[in-house]
Order: sequence, then C-alpha cells, then structure tokens
Amino acid sequence: MPENEIKSLTAEIEHLKNFGCLGVSPSLEGLRDENAKLKYRLNFLQKSLQEERSKTVKSMININSRLQEIFGAAIQAAYPELENPPLVVTPSQQPKFGDYQCNSAMGITQILLKTREQKVSPREIAEKITKHIPANECIEKVEIAGPGFINVHLRKDFVSKQLSSLLVNGVQPPAIGKRKRVILDFSSPNIAKEMHVGHLRSTIIGESMCRLFEFAGYDVLRLNHLGDWGTQFGMLIAHLQDKFPDYLTVSPPIGDLQAFYKESKRRFDTEEEFKKRAYQCVVLLQSKDPDFIKAWELICDVSRKEFQKIYNCLDVTLTERGESFYQDMMKDIVKEFEDKGFVQVDDGRKVVFVPGFSVPLTIVKSDGGYTYDTSDLAALRHRLLEEKGDILIYVVDSGQSVHLQTVFAAGQMIGWYDPTVTRITHAAFGVVLGEDKKKFKTRSGDAVRLMDLLEEGLKRAMDKLKDKERDKVLTPEELKAAQVSVAFGCIKYADLSHNRLNDYVFSFDKMLDDRGNTAAYLLYAFTRIRAIARLANIDEEMLRKAAREEALVLDHEKEWKLGKCILRFPEILQKILDDLLLHTLCDYLYELATTFTEFYDNCYCVEKDRQSGQIVKVNMWRLLLCEATATIMAKGFDILGIKPVERM
Repeated sequence: MPENEIKSLTAEIEHLKNFGCLGVSPSLEGLRDENAKLKYRLNFLQKSLQEERSKTVKSMININSRLQEIFGAAIQAAYPELENPPLVVTPSQQPKFGDYQCNSAMGITQILLKTREQKVSPREIAEKITKHIPANECIEKVEIAGPGFINVHLRKDFVSKQLSSLLVNGVQPPAIGKRKRVILDFSSPNIAKEMHVGHLRSTIIGESMCRLFEFAGYDVLRLNHLGDWGTQFGMLIAHLQDKFPDYLTVSPPIGDLQAFYKESKRRFDTEEEFKKRAYQCVVLLQSKDPDFIKAWELICDVSRKEFQKIYNCLDVTLTERGESFYQDMMKDIVKEFEDKGFVQVDDGRKVVFVPGFSVPLTIVKSDGGYTYDTSDLAALRHRLLEEKGDILIYVVDSGQSVHLQTVFAAGQMIGWYDPTVTRITHAAFGVVLGEDKKKFKTRSGDAVRLMDLLEEGLKRAMDKLKDKERDKVLTPEELKAAQVSVAFGCIKYADLSHNRLNDYVFSFDKMLDDRGNTAAYLLYAFTRIRAIARLANIDEEMLRKAAREEALVLDHEKEWKLGKCILRFPEILQKILDDLLLHTLCDYLYELATTFTEFYDNCYCVEKDRQSGQIVKVNMWRLLLCEATATIMAKGFDILGIKPVERM
C-alpha cells in the first residue's frame, strides 16, 4: 500500500477515535447499533493498518524507486515551476561512478532552453539538485561528474540492513498498492491436434508471467483459450460415427488423435458425400443436439489428456476456457455493435471498420456463421465486464498482432474499456528456428511434436549427467530429480533468456552447455552455493540465528558488489512487470551467479588448515551473503518455472 493510502487510513482511525465511538450511551438502541458498527470499522482499520505496516517493513525495497522518490523531491524543490521534469536514475556501470547515477540535469537543460529560453549548464543544474536532496536513509554521498551526472554512493549500513531483512523475512515482493486482477491468455492449442514446438513459447512465457504477477501480489486468472469449436468438428464427428458407430455407449479407443484428424481431413478433401455430412454435423453440433455434443466432448477429452501430460511435465497450471465457452454470447456481441451503428454489410458479410485499421473485423459470415473475430470480441468483453480484469495480457505469436490490435481497438471504440485505466497488452513472440535458421521442423517437414521434444530433452540431460559421472555419486532418486531439473529447466530457460520479440534458434547442445548464460550453468552454480554452508557443518537454524544477530560486513569490494547486486532484484521484477520481457530476469540471474563467483574466488567463506584440511574459521557474514544469493536465485528460478535440486 502506498504511503499516501497508509496516511489516509491513519487519519480515518483518528477521526473514528475522536468521534467517541467507544463511549456512546447504551440506552439508545439505534446509537448502540451505530456504535457497534463504528467499533467494528475501527478494529478493521487498525488491523489493516497493522498488516500494511508489517508488509511494508518486510517488503524488499526497490532501491531505484526509492532514489527516484528522493531525486524527484530534490528536482521539485529546486525547480518547482517545471511540470513533469525528466527523472532518470540508473545503476552505475563502473564502481568509480558510484552505485547509481541520476542523469536528469541534461534533460532539464533542454527544457529550460526550449520553454524559457534560459541557458543553464547541466553541471549548474546538477549542483542545484544536490543542494535540495532531502534527508534520507540510503545515500552516503553524491558527486557531480562530467557534464552534470550525479553519482550516488549508497550507505553501507543501509545495504547491510536490507540484506539482513531479506535473510530474516525471505524474498518479499515490493508493495503494489491496490490488488489488481490480471487475466493472462496463453498456450491455447487446438483440440484434435497435438501440441507442437509452436505452442512451447506461449506456454512457457505465459506460465512465467503468471508466476511473476502472483508473486507480486496480483489476483491472476490463467486462461487456456482452446480451439475447441468450429467447422473442423463436423468432419471429426462424421469420421467418428463411421469408425466407431457405437461411440455413444462404448468409449472409442482413439489412441492417436493426430492420425484421426488427418484421416478425417483427407476424407473431407476427397469424398464429396462425406463433406456434405460433415457440414450437417456442424449444424447439429451448433444446435446443441445431445448426441453430437457427446461426440464433441469425447474428442475434446482425448485431446485434454494429451495436453495435460505436457502441462504436467512443464509444471503449468491453466483454467480451460475455449472458444465454445463464448458461443452463446456471439448474438449479443453482434447486436451491441449493430445498435451502436458500427456494423456495415459487405457482400453479405457483417463487418466492423475500426479507425486506424485497413482490414475490418468480420463478425457474421455471408452464410450467417460467426468467426474468430466474433469469438475474440466476446472473449474480450467477458474478460473486461464479467471477469473485471484490470490488466489483460495475450501471450500469442507476432503473426496475430494486427488482428489482436484491431480487436482491442474495437473494444475501446464501443466503450468496453478506457486504456488510461485498463491495460491490455499483446505479449507477442517470435518463432522457434532450427539450427539451419529455418522454422523448426522434422526431416519430413512436419512441426516437431512437443512431447517428442521433451522426451529428447530428458534423454540428453541424462547423457550429460552420466558424462560428468554424476550417476556414481548421486542416488537413483537424486539422479532422476537432477535429470528432470536439467532437461525441462534448460528448455524453459533457452526460451525465456531470449528477448521474446525475436525468433530464437533451438539447440540442445547450447542449452545443456554448463558454461555461459544457460540453465545448466545456473543450476550447477546454485547447488554449489547451497553446498558451502553444508560442507562447513552450518545448518539452516544456525544461519537463521546468525541472520538475526550478525551484521553483514561489506568491507571487501567484492562483498559490496555482490550485496548491491542481490538488492537489485525488486527493480528487475518491476521492470518486467512494466515491459513483460522476461529475458531481463535471466540476464540478472546470470550476472548474480558470475558476481557471486568473483566474490567466492576473492573472499574466504570457510578457512581450512592447509595440512590437515580441518576447518579453522567460518566467516559467518560471508556465509550469509551465500545464503542471500541462493535465496534470490531460488525465487528467480521459481518465477521462471525452473526447479533446482540440492544435489547435482
């Protein structure tokens, strides 16, 4: 909860106390009821305030945001006449430039020149800003460098205190204010078709986004917009009737739904009589004939079971809400657009032109049927007006960009939402390429089955572990856990570590390499960090006690660098909540792991006798830095949907 909301809560509590709600005469029944209500309200508010304060104390501080508040106040005090002056605070790239930099002076110089014709040097502006920096808990000193850069040095006791708080309270998300409802549309395969490598990106990216928003405290609805309705079901049901005529009483043994789909498609394309029957089946299905609904449900169930196997492997959770869910809403959607005068008839079709888009939405076909445009509009309306979504995110490939932007613009045009209040985003992504830089396909030219890909990952992960002779030191259970962790972790990380807007090359060799920015490297690094305290015979309880009682000393430059890197976690998460680019988290985890390696190579955590190998000294504050690093890495893995193991 932001500070201003906490202040208003406090003010209301004081007002209720002053109202004398605890001392109203009990003789008057009406007032007694009112008094009870006020008492209840007071208790509720006091409890809320207490909870919010304890949350705020436990939350990790976003240091970048805190510095922006401080410099925002300084700029406001130095230049009160400026409206929305530029506020630029970034981590410094080199230690000689401090820990963070405020680079607002150059922007203010330009504004003063343009709006007031005042020529003031950026350095002069920077000096004025630094004179107005309010008292605060985090800045040790500031220096002005070059043409007006303000270099910020953080206080060591502030950083140490934040690290101690992290160790005592765990990784707590920064406070977000009002709890908003986020609706994510992702994965969305088609019934009767197997999930292929094209579904991998949407599924992995969408799951990770859900985990991030959930961790940050949002109310998240994960929707699987299945392709479970449409004309293709006519040919599938007609083929089902021919192949398994007793399907209503005996469950048909459809083992390979993909082959079943191909057979029905071949018949649809070559047999005129079958084609006619398929169209009749569509009509009967759409009119909700019970026998045809049963056939449709059977086909959907076979697909569902296959999809679920993949979701179980990838640890993905979804609420199914396919196109069929919106069918009964289509008529009302068309009527609403007609009533508001947005519908035109074009060659028998009902179309909606949206300003700024050359291709209209077709909401009714010339044969009276509905389209994807109609069902996507129905889904948008339902998510906004029935589900009350504050943030809608569609994790769909880049090829759908124009279509989705047109649907969103139509929703705004008809008044379903205000873009200044509700955020609707198409989180687009590129395609998966093979090592030949062409679309990833099998040798026969088919799309790669997702289950085949996952099974290949498991095989290769086990080969890699055996190459490293891990099968000789791990129990069979530990080896299996490591295999699953490496296989699925590497497949997910290879996707998430690339900017989702770009295409990426799928390569098992690269993703299983334990050097460089890969899940294999990070998972090995994590298990090594976790082992340091264990090998020093320091258990979790001893670490917890030390975290409460010992200050973290950050005198060595590598301790200081690692401490600051750990505390950048909240600002990394905030950036991703804003731009939905998850590769930033992967880059950060890799930077954290390499920064830790620098620290570990230069700072002894456990000192041993060179002759006997006996432990002679344990530097507990350094073990606490190891623990803080591992804690952040574990939460980063969790957001990415990667499961680390204690032993690898």
